[in-house]
Amino acid sequence: MSWQGAIETTVKGLGYELVDAEKSAGGLLRVYIDHVGAVGVAARFITVEDCEKVTRQLQHVLEVEGCAYERLEVSSPGLDRPLKKAADYQRFVGEQIELTLKLPFKGRKKYRGELQPGEGGWCLLLGEAGGAEPDQQALDFSLDEVREARLVPVIDFKGRRFAPQSDATGEAGGQVATLAGKEVHGGRIQ
Repeated sequence: MSWQGAIETTVKGLGYELVDAEKSAGGLLRVYIDHVGAVGVAARFITVEDCEKVTRQLQHVLEVEGCAYERLEVSSPGLDRPLKKAADYQRFVGEQIELTLKLPFKGRKKYRGELQPGEGGWCLLLGEAGGAEPDQQALDFSLDEVREARLVPVIDFKGRRFAPQSDATGEAGGQVATLAGKEVHGGRIQ
């Protein structure tokens, strides 16, 4: 069995999805894993424990299979997860992606927009998320035309993006709290 086959079988057997595996000239074997079908707000993230579990199993499997490597790294694909397979595109329909084409189209290779299924392939709705403009442009493409595609990272440091905000009276607005005897309005100490 090849090292790629051994890795894919092991990762799937542990209940994870193999996003990518690469081997460098220096003997580094890098494996990217994700939870199967995890997408959206409720998606679970890959933890250190997940990486440790896969690393320990891969060390044993690769030794038994006789696959040579100097160092093994197992990690999550990150916030800008690459889209490699047709299943990845299907899983992330409706998400914002950055797309790089192999050949330029109208003088450009790089595009950013919302991924949608298209006629016989895929479609990228160009512009901002949720833009329901009647004259919104779309780029139809097939996977053969793609050099690279990645999710656009969504970073929310407050962690409350989807939580409704209300004040003490129940009206919409900033929340009022006290901190060491001082009032806090929407994150500012008064």
